[in-house]
Formats: sequence, C-alpha cells, structure tokens
Amino acid sequence: MCGIIGYCGKRAAKPILLDGLKRLEYRGYDSAGLAVADGTKLNLIRAVGKVSDLEKKGIERPLPGHCGIAHTRWATHGRPSEENAHPHADCGEKIAVVHNGIIENYLELKEDLLARKHLFRSETDSEVIAHLIEEHFDGDLEKAVRMAVQHLDGTFGLAAMHADVPEQIVIVRRGSPIIIGIGEGEYFAASDANALQPYTQKIISLNDDEMAVLHPGGYHIKNLNNEFLEREVEVREGRDDGADKKGFEHYMLKEIFEQPQAIENAYRGRLIESEGVSKLGGLEPVLERLKNLKRLVIVSCGTSFYAGLCGRYIFESLCDLHVEVEVASEFRYRKLKMDGETAVLALSQSGETADTIAAIREAKRKGALILGVVNVVGSAVAQITDAGVYNHAGPEFGVASTKIYTSQLVVLTLMALHVGRYQGLSFSEGSAVIQAIKKLPRQVKKILTDIEHVKKLAQEYSRYKDFLFIGRQHNYPTAMEGALKLKEISYIHAEGYPAGEMKHGPISLIDEEFPTVAIVTQDATFDKMLSNIQEIKARNGRVLAIAGENSGRIADVCDDVIRVPETLPILQPVLNIVPLQLFAYFIARAKGCDIDKPRNLAKAVTVE
Repeated sequence: MCGIIGYCGKRAAKPILLDGLKRLEYRGYDSAGLAVADGTKLNLIRAVGKVSDLEKKGIERPLPGHCGIAHTRWATHGRPSEENAHPHADCGEKIAVVHNGIIENYLELKEDLLARKHLFRSETDSEVIAHLIEEHFDGDLEKAVRMAVQHLDGTFGLAAMHADVPEQIVIVRRGSPIIIGIGEGEYFAASDANALQPYTQKIISLNDDEMAVLHPGGYHIKNLNNEFLEREVEVREGRDDGADKKGFEHYMLKEIFEQPQAIENAYRGRLIESEGVSKLGGLEPVLERLKNLKRLVIVSCGTSFYAGLCGRYIFESLCDLHVEVEVASEFRYRKLKMDGETAVLALSQSGETADTIAAIREAKRKGALILGVVNVVGSAVAQITDAGVYNHAGPEFGVASTKIYTSQLVVLTLMALHVGRYQGLSFSEGSAVIQAIKKLPRQVKKILTDIEHVKKLAQEYSRYKDFLFIGRQHNYPTAMEGALKLKEISYIHAEGYPAGEMKHGPISLIDEEFPTVAIVTQDATFDKMLSNIQEIKARNGRVLAIAGENSGRIADVCDDVIRVPETLPILQPVLNIVPLQLFAYFIARAKGCDIDKPRNLAKAVTVE
C-alpha cells in the first residue's frame, strides 16, 4: 500500500499523476513511482523518498502520453528502495502494475513463476501480479487481469496497463479500496477520492471482486465472472482538500484547531432537547433491534480503539448494556458467541481499515447486528454495516488523528443517549448530557486560547526520552491516546497505563529522567489519582497534570499543571485530550520531526 492514482483522457497524464500523488501524501509513504504509455512503450520512473524526489527525476523525461498509473508505497514486503517501488513490471517491461494490499500466497506464486523463467527485480509481493498478467496476456488486457487475480489470495486494490493497449487501464478490488472518477471525456482511478478533488466529484466505488476497464471513450464494470454490472454514480460534494493549511504550519495543528467545529458537526441536527434524546437517522432502520440490545462489542484499531475504550464507559453510564471492547486485529481469533441481542460497533476513521473490516465480516457470520461510525461517506465500513453514523468532521490529513478522535467520542455519546433513552435513562439525565455536549465547542476553544503555556511546557519536556501517561476510569483511555500521540509524531517512547496498575510494575521505571503525565480531573477517582502522584513524587519523578479548573489541590503536588474546563465525567476525555495533542505537537516541533507524515506510518491501514 498506500496510494493509487490513474488517468485516461486527452490531457498529458504525467502532471495529473504527480498532482494526484501529492494529494495522497498525507496517507504516509516511503517511495513513489509512475508509468505512462506513449503508444509504443511504457515509461517508468520510480524514486525513494517524497513525491518531490520523483518529480525531480521526471524533469529530465517529458513522458508523453495520455494514459498512466502512479503509486505511493508504504513498505510491507521489502525495504524502501527504487527496485521495490511501484509500478512493477513484467519480464519484458510491457506491463505496469500498482497495488495496495497483501498477496498472502506470493511466495508459492513466485516460486512457480521463477520455474517458468520469469525475471523478478524486487522483493515485493506485488510484482507477482505483473508476471501473472504476462502469463495470461494474449492481446486482451482485461481478460489477462481477470485470469491473473483468480490466482491471488489476500487483498488488493490494483491498476494495470500494457504497452500494447496504451489507452486502457484495468482496475480490480478485493478488500482494498479503489474507485473510478468520471470527468468530461476523461476517467480516473484512485484509492482515495482526495486524489481526484480538482478533477471530478463523480465517483463509483468498486465492491469486492469487481473490476473496471477505463479508456478515453468511457468505462465498463464487471464482476470476476465476466458479467457486466450497472453501478450508480455518486456525486460527492466538493470539500476542503487540505491544500491550504490556512496559516497553520502543519495540518495536524490546523486539525486540532478545527475540533470545535468538528464536534459541533457531530451533533448538529441530532439533538432533540424537548425529549432529552438524540436523533440519528442512520440508526432508524435497526431501531427495534437497538431497543432490545443486551450486549455491545466495540471493535477498532489504534486511536479508534482508545475511542472505543472511552465508549465503553459512555455506554455503561447511559445504557443497560454489557459492553466489551476488542482490538479488531484480535477479534476473529476468539471463540465468539453472538445472537440477535448482540451488536458489534466498528469504529474507523477512514472506513477502510483492513482489520476492522475483517472483524465485521466475522461478526456477520455469527449473526450480530453490525453498526459503524466512520468519517468517509461511501467507505467500505459504511457499505457493509447494517446501520451507522457518520462523523461529518471533514477530511483529516495529519497521520496522527486529532479531530476524528474527539468527534468519535461525541458520536458515541449520541449513540449511547439514543439507546439509553429507550432503556433506563431518564429525561433529566438525557437533558444533562445534551446540555454538556452543546458546551463542548466553546470549552475546546477556551483550551486553544492557552497554547503558549502548553508550548512552553513542551519545550521544557522535549529533552526527555521516556514518558509515562496515567489516568483512571474515563481517563485511562485518554492516557493511552496521549501516549500514542507523543510516540507517533515525536518518536519518543511513551507508555499509557491505568494509574491503579502503577504498583504492579511501571513504578520501577520512575526516576528524575522519566516524567509522568497524570490526567487528574475532578471525578470519583480524584483522590486515588492524588495518591498515585504522591508515589511518583516520592521517587523523584517529575509530574505534569492535566487538571480541572476547580482542582485546587493539584498544584501543590505536581511540578506543572495544564488546566481544562470541566464537564460530565463521560465527556471529560473530549476536553482532556486536547492539551495532550498540543503537547505532543509542540514536542515534535521542537525536535524537528515530520509531524504530518511521521516515519513508518500510514493514514489508512488497508492491509492486515
């Protein structure tokens, strides 16, 4: 993986491909490449590093042609190198393939192809696709691709070209997203609609085991049984494509400051104050099943997993449910017992997270009701769930998630309120939640007015090489997410821990060079947290507290304090995470890190 763009039309392909790659840079990658057909041969350029490095290599080569494919790679099989960068070619370098996903049986396929005297030039799993197409090509590229993918086990979103069919691109999907963009006399392929923003808003998302053929005169879609399919064109609204940072130095900081609006977008039009309840149109089709739920299992990965952990406390506070939270990548390895009174709720920022999709499919086999919370309209998770809710937070380009996380917490609260009011939650309790939700945007704005204090502290703390983040109850997941933010973008070792586990191991790490960030807002765990802080101070540990505005005693026991407004305990994580995002950002900035595109990370993890 990571990003694919293809073009067939009347314009020169190379500038469009490079522009598309730049619009996919936010996903994270380590190399890039493109192939353009000039009518007699395919011209390939590949480079390690940024798209700008590829662009520099391409200056010397005009690459005439109106049809091409391009790719940004995030290494899975083989180190980042020019040989391992996409596009990959066949023996005669007439075929070019770009691929997102994992080919699980590539070693067996490669062994067989080597026995047939195929010449391999890379360490990747993806190269076998080009050689398989070569095996089956008899002048019909569509047929050759269809036959080649029958041999593949695993996931793929791929695009292929052939020098002998210079105005044709064939794309196929199984488990990794790929879409068609429809312009005026020109057609596009992409793994992400953001690549197509300046060119078209008319999109068709392929489903699994579907393929399409694009050429300047049009396109057609088939399944892998060679049967034609009719698909409706989706017109997506034009969006801020992130090209303008709006005066901010990084997308991440811009998106941190967009959180008041993202939170408001999450609840706008979804609150019925006169009834103390939320209204979520995406859940209406399954409302009767929701009323009778007894068990909820939340599945997600990374930052979304920590949102799910917060969600457990939210649902348990507002509903009469047994709630479990599972890392999606581990979910299908458990012995699962599910019935009609069980719902599985999948959280995914992109809606294309491979492990989460696999978990959904496993839960479907077991008969559970499948719900989703995603930010991307028309994404895979949105398509395969029974019902769900969109974040409406707008695109997020920083690899380290910020505004989607806080948006997820608000959406989870709306969902719990929706279910809870059909169970034991009273009108007055529901009304209190609604009023607290409505205050969140201005409370976050208040935090963002005090960034100079956070910036100064981050400068002081940037010299440390290790951090411990601790919290209890609702703020245990916040500690985990705060630690993740720091390690993601600054490459500093940071651990998030439930504070009650301090004496069961982590306290042995504490000394004057191992600071602790303690989340200690005013709730039922406040006194316990003070005890944990005292234990750390007794061992010469430096403590930075994220504390409520009214937590007076905290300044007496901590070295440094960042104050946040106070709200209901279930919503406090929305506010507590904001200074931790800023803290991580300013430490990474002080260290000179590539904040928006941290090393080794991808925005959308579309492989398992």
